[in-house]
Amino acid sequence: MSPKIFNHHFTPLKSLSLGLFLLQAFTPLTLAAPPRELDKTVGCDILVVGGGLAGAGAAYEALLLGKTVCLTEITDWVGGQISSQGTSALDERRTQREKLFFPKGYLEFRERIRKHYGKRNPGECWVSGSCFLPFDGHKLLFQQLEDAAKKGKGTLKWFPSTVVKELNIETLPNRGTGQQITSVIAIQHSPAKGTPPLNTEFLSQKMEDIYRYENSPRFDKKILRFVPKSSQPNQLADWYVIEATETGEIIGLSDIPYRLGVDKRSYLEPSSSSVTGDPYCTQGFTYTFAMEETEKPQTHEKPVYYERYAPYFSYELPRLADFDLVFTYRRIWSPQLGKEKTFGGITFTEPVPGDISMQNWTWGNDYRPGTAKDNFIYTREQLQQLGQLSPGGWMGGLRTETLARGEEHAISYYYWLVEGTTDSQLGDGVKVPHLNNRYLSGFDSPMGTAHGLSKYPYIREARRIIGRPSLTFPAGFTVTEIDISRQNFQSDFYRQNLSPAEYRRLIATLAGLEGFSVLDGTLSPDQAVKRKRSTIYPDSVGIGHYAIDFHPCMTEHPPEKPGNTEKAGERQGQGQAYPFEIPLRAIIPQKIDNLLIAGKSIALSHIAAAAYRVHSFEWSSGVAAGITAVYALDNNVLPYQLVESDFLIGNKQLRELRQKIDASGNPTVFPDASIFRSMDDWY
Repeated sequence: MSPKIFNHHFTPLKSLSLGLFLLQAFTPLTLAAPPRELDKTVGCDILVVGGGLAGAGAAYEALLLGKTVCLTEITDWVGGQISSQGTSALDERRTQREKLFFPKGYLEFRERIRKHYGKRNPGECWVSGSCFLPFDGHKLLFQQLEDAAKKGKGTLKWFPSTVVKELNIETLPNRGTGQQITSVIAIQHSPAKGTPPLNTEFLSQKMEDIYRYENSPRFDKKILRFVPKSSQPNQLADWYVIEATETGEIIGLSDIPYRLGVDKRSYLEPSSSSVTGDPYCTQGFTYTFAMEETEKPQTHEKPVYYERYAPYFSYELPRLADFDLVFTYRRIWSPQLGKEKTFGGITFTEPVPGDISMQNWTWGNDYRPGTAKDNFIYTREQLQQLGQLSPGGWMGGLRTETLARGEEHAISYYYWLVEGTTDSQLGDGVKVPHLNNRYLSGFDSPMGTAHGLSKYPYIREARRIIGRPSLTFPAGFTVTEIDISRQNFQSDFYRQNLSPAEYRRLIATLAGLEGFSVLDGTLSPDQAVKRKRSTIYPDSVGIGHYAIDFHPCMTEHPPEKPGNTEKAGERQGQGQAYPFEIPLRAIIPQKIDNLLIAGKSIALSHIAAAAYRVHSFEWSSGVAAGITAVYALDNNVLPYQLVESDFLIGNKQLRELRQKIDASGNPTVFPDASIFRSMDDWY
């Protein structure tokens, strides 16, 4: 298989600058106008909001089980990380990959990649066992969903370029203890007559337009109303809505309890960088782009805003300070292998003309705001102040100016890679130009955009729900740092930064049966033996495994400020994690009984979320939400009823649900997982 020839050049710099100027000149955000007459009403068994890997995983399983699935997506590609976000390099742990211990649909996608290219790693990247072109990620995954619908006799209703605007939430008599979403209003946009195709302008330039009901000079709008496909008198829920957006939009819009950013330090989150918590500090987001190695030097236009961002860029560490290493790290296409080269202890093949690399680099195109002046995902208080929680006021819940800065930042990073001679972290004499490269843009380029950036930024952290309270979790269920981390919690940092009582409680929680002796003082914390596994959940409905990996927010505003540093203490929690589970309680929100959560917005702490964010986990969480929704419909049970008692082992329907998930080829536990077994052999 050969990729298309990309003849488009690096041209969008001035248009982005103009777009940002217009954005800054806008008057303060006003509420959207009341909706005009609906264009269409659509019936679904399950409405999945967000077409990333979590949404795709949920849709895939529901389609195989014969349901009518409505799938909405803000971009026109399905797949999220593997397509519209451009991070088409699968993040996988080596042991999990070697044992092929992944969800069935995820394995099927990997196999489709292999068949399409004749190999699983057409880019010969060294960060992953599979790096490929984003536009192929979309095509292969969409075909997989269509095939699942045929096989399971389900119906897929696909709504690209669609955003949710309003939710109708009601209290229904004799239908659970909470409320239910009874209908959803969404807006689908398409180019107005005589205007350029979709993906011509940057996301920041159209973001506010696509959330407004009115047609605009740029877009025609369809107003859609999603409703249950059918209704039965005695049915506890007529349909289910699955939140699978990248930033937790439905969570913010419905105003259910959630967290954002850094959690306050406690015995459950002992490595936290903040004693009080910090909602503005989320992990950085990244606009990816593709670049191609060329035989001859290219001419590169310097972005008009380059000097603003240049002081930020760096290879980061001496062992990474090599252009070829960075280029091949996420190389997504290679027509032939170059010579072997070793740098910093890493062996890879040198780039050759025609090689295509996708860039996703911490001190490169990561954009890492972390203050109230520039935070990307608005907090609840900010949403209230902006009127986005008022009827008809929802505009996506994101700071558009920061989105635009991230776009400029990414384009500037490309220029630094090929023309730059400075390095913010390593000093002079490290960075030299590499002119034999070109930036790939155009509708037939890997990212499928006229400007060459990914259609949507890669999001590492979102709004995260707080699960339902119980006797064991009175403040609401959450998976925390100590549930998954391999950290040495008996080190001096934890003795010095936790109170004696908190430190003793931390060690007791990790000591298993010895914990009671630690709490009552019979056993010293120094004598306690820490468990060597993650928390095992009786309601596990999926799995994941990845290191706790941080791309921390920056300390000051703006992120690219010369001399700026990462927020102090953010990397304290970074490190290896044990293979972990996805509890059913983590995907069930408070207040709304027919809403399930998939992807990065499940009930996680800030530190746990740094591990629960990669490709296979997103798919696994989607599987859990999709199969749970189908089970709940078919058995006339509300999901929270499966876990409302603290004595979960005795719940027959919970056991039946887990058996169905396992039987479908989607593991809910790792092999031989047990409270008596160490998981140190999984690394």
